[in-house]
Amino acid sequence: MSRPWIDVVYGTRPEAVKCAPLVAELRRRASARTTVTVTGQHRQMADEVNASFGITPDVDLDVFRSGASLAETSSAIFGALAHRWAEAAPDAVVVQGDTASAALAAVAAYYAGSRVIHLEAGLRSGDLRSPFPEEGNRRLIAPVASLHLAPTDSAAANLRAEGVAPDDIVVTGNTGIDALHWQRTHPQRFDDPAMEEVVHGWDRLVLVTVHRRESWGGPLARVVAAVAETVTARSDVVAVLPMHPNPRVRREVVAAVGETDRVILCEPLPYAQFGRLLARAHCVVTDSGGVQEEAPALGVPALVVRDTTERGEGVEAGAARLIGTRREVVAAELAALLDDPAAHARMSRARELYGDGRAAPRAADAIERLLGLARAHSLAG
Repeated sequence: MSRPWIDVVYGTRPEAVKCAPLVAELRRRASARTTVTVTGQHRQMADEVNASFGITPDVDLDVFRSGASLAETSSAIFGALAHRWAEAAPDAVVVQGDTASAALAAVAAYYAGSRVIHLEAGLRSGDLRSPFPEEGNRRLIAPVASLHLAPTDSAAANLRAEGVAPDDIVVTGNTGIDALHWQRTHPQRFDDPAMEEVVHGWDRLVLVTVHRRESWGGPLARVVAAVAETVTARSDVVAVLPMHPNPRVRREVVAAVGETDRVILCEPLPYAQFGRLLARAHCVVTDSGGVQEEAPALGVPALVVRDTTERGEGVEAGAARLIGTRREVVAAELAALLDDPAAHARMSRARELYGDGRAAPRAADAIERLLGLARAHSLAG
């Protein structure tokens, strides 16, 4: 009897980071044939993550084209996956999170007759326009998924409230925390010697990651300008902003930074190097979902420059603050973390809000049960 076939599909760097621990666990067990299909959206960044975790994709759809619209990229992903699975469909397809890769792969797998497994299921902001298009993407996946791997109890509650059968939901923790644990045991020196000087030469470092589509055309520039203003007023503070590869994001960031010499713009950092920079940071200003999970695990206060968040656990625990994108608010909140040691201390206690580093084994156990495989591994945790 042949082993079941599981195809894990992803395209962006965050997806690669969170899928890598599960791919490694499934391949270690070898109870199913596990393949990796990449769409090619974040070419260099996702390739770097795959290489770090020793993953060589089985298929590269190579659909990304510079300047393509969201609809054009989505159409290309859907068509390429339909062609890939036309002759033989996987027994199950794993998608992660809320990207176009995840949503289109879930629908294509459903059309092909495969069971859809949603890793990091159940996150909800409650606003279809924020974050856009992520909130819509994850809501599209839920109705076609056979197994919902929820990272937290609140994510599982969201799914139950939408009518998902409780037996189809498993709370695993977030595999991003598994990846973070791996990264901390594999520290890397920075490729750029100047970054080593920044890390060792400044008392306080503010890490900034901004790229969200709903922030284009004003909000993103306001956030960056607020950081530049606040950092410039404090002689012992430096900010580092790894720039997203999207040309529009880069143009807005560069224009907002202006002549400020203590907001250092750099290329996207390899995963392990970014983790080292985050661990060193005094605080982080971010609109990234993954950073909202990683920062509390490292005891780094997070200022979330969005109007909504699907990761409310950090806000409720006091490890993150949801502050929006108004320039004066961002400047005031960042100043408080830089000038008030008590405020910083309240947010900087390390917390296991999103997982304990054992999400991948729990997810693999659930997948084996879904596929009717012998339970060779006891349920972790």
